[in-house]
Amino acid sequence: MKILVVDDEEKLAEYLRKGLTEEGFSVDVAHNGIDGLHQALEKDFDAIVLDRMLPGLDGLALLKALRSQKTTPVIMLTAVGGVEDRVSGLTTGAEDYLVKPFAFSELVARIHVLIRSKQPSSHSTVEPTTLALYDLELDLIRRKAKRCGQPLSLTAKEFNLLTLLLRRQGQVLSRTTIAEQVWDMNFDSGTNVVEVAIRRLRTKLDVPFDTALLHTERGMGYVLEQRTE
Repeated sequence: MKILVVDDEEKLAEYLRKGLTEEGFSVDVAHNGIDGLHQALEKDFDAIVLDRMLPGLDGLALLKALRSQKTTPVIMLTAVGGVEDRVSGLTTGAEDYLVKPFAFSELVARIHVLIRSKQPSSHSTVEPTTLALYDLELDLIRRKAKRCGQPLSLTAKEFNLLTLLLRRQGQVLSRTTIAEQVWDMNFDSGTNVVEVAIRRLRTKLDVPFDTALLHTERGMGYVLEQRTE
């Protein structure tokens, strides 16, 4: 899931980038309204965390311009917290409004609510909350994984990697696809970030158990599937 943070307080923006990344989000940052609007219009984000008082273009003007073209969920995160301020933010098009100082855990919870609220509600396209293969189970809401009933201690990136592989189980995924989907990066053949992540994931996912689920297709990529030898 991809988040845009627009805030001119650089220390706060970096805090949000680091914290949200650790929660499994891919995060872009803008420090002024003009750059923020440009990124919001040019890229597709699952949600935007938007300050109100911004140089170049204030948050309300950015939001109004955004709403003329896109419906990306927006939560305003600002020190301006009067009733009239909150009302103006919501009526301009923000889905939520959180006043500084704030609890980071609350912000994360609100972001998840925003993203879920924008997902299709058709019964035929309901997003599953759990994924499974053989004796492997993933809880997407609690972000927990277990195998043979034993919890797997995964980092946020490892969980995201396993989720991608499990969603597309049986499909060979190239290193380029994995890098783009999990790290939101254009693949650089000079980096071994994917191989390192796969190796660490395999150590936790397969090594302690009798049946391997994560397989390497030499020269092609990686696949998660149950194989009968």
